[in-house]
Amino acid sequence: MTIALADIQAAADRLKGLAVETPLIESPALNARLGGRVFLKPETLQRAGAFKFRGAYNRLSQLTGEERQRGVVAFSSGNHAQGVALAAQIIGCPALIVMPSDSPQVKVDGTRGFGAQIQFYDRFTEDRVAIADQIAAERGCVVVPSYDDPHIIAGQGTVGLEIVAQAAAVGVTLDRLLCCVGGGGLIAGTSTAVKALSPETQVWGVEPAGFDDTRRSLLSGRREAIDPDARSICDALLTPIPGELTWPINQRNLTGIAAVTDAEVAEAMRYAFSVLKLVVEPGGCVALAAALAGKIAVAEQSCAIVLSGGNVDPALFARILNGEI
Repeated sequence: MTIALADIQAAADRLKGLAVETPLIESPALNARLGGRVFLKPETLQRAGAFKFRGAYNRLSQLTGEERQRGVVAFSSGNHAQGVALAAQIIGCPALIVMPSDSPQVKVDGTRGFGAQIQFYDRFTEDRVAIADQIAAERGCVVVPSYDDPHIIAGQGTVGLEIVAQAAAVGVTLDRLLCCVGGGGLIAGTSTAVKALSPETQVWGVEPAGFDDTRRSLLSGRREAIDPDARSICDALLTPIPGELTWPINQRNLTGIAAVTDAEVAEAMRYAFSVLKLVVEPGGCVALAAALAGKIAVAEQSCAIVLSGGNVDPALFARILNGEI
């Protein structure tokens, strides 16, 4: 199944007046540091604190009346959870979210705050998809995947629509766009929009070290899984394998992928806080980390970097700011 520009434009129409059109901002300090013209897309300012609301609302807004009554079930470490919970609250639909027991409390609280039920599981020993499928079978509700769904991908692609239009508004055609990769929904949708509207723009993905399954998949030509013993502070990006729908899109659209360490992510979070005055969660900061660490060259180029979320655990953030990570 393919996602076309028209699908993303239709999603943008559904989201109009509901999702925040986050700004594309430029920092002279960051430009000087990296030697190029760098724009930041802070989805930290999106409703529920991450880009996920875009895809969640695009999916839930297309439920039938009967499906809305039965409700939805989703699985997420927190950002998709909050996006689905908020979208369900807006359309008046019950939602149950399957969340890892080690999810940041700020994401658990946010999900509950939007009215969703939560069922916890162990991300290292249990299968979240199987749990969600069982709940759906028992309750007759609709499963809302976090990335492997065409409506989710199209909704996330509205980030790309906005970036290209906002760059054009200041007279810039982007050379490169850097974006995080977990299951691949955000970068699949965003790259589809960017490649349709600005085909000369390279799209680069960034993953946490140890969870660079899409990077290794691009090298091998087939979907590669992570090492089950891998660990990272980037809780939003700890997916086990590239999505069935997202993988072929990303294989076609991405120029390449870099992997960044937890230490590089922590340094980028400190930079975002101290210099850019932005609070960015670990998974939301990997693309900035790749640029700051020189993993993807941006010197003498016009580049956009997606900051995908800001729902960071306060205790973890304090440790990072104190240089403990």
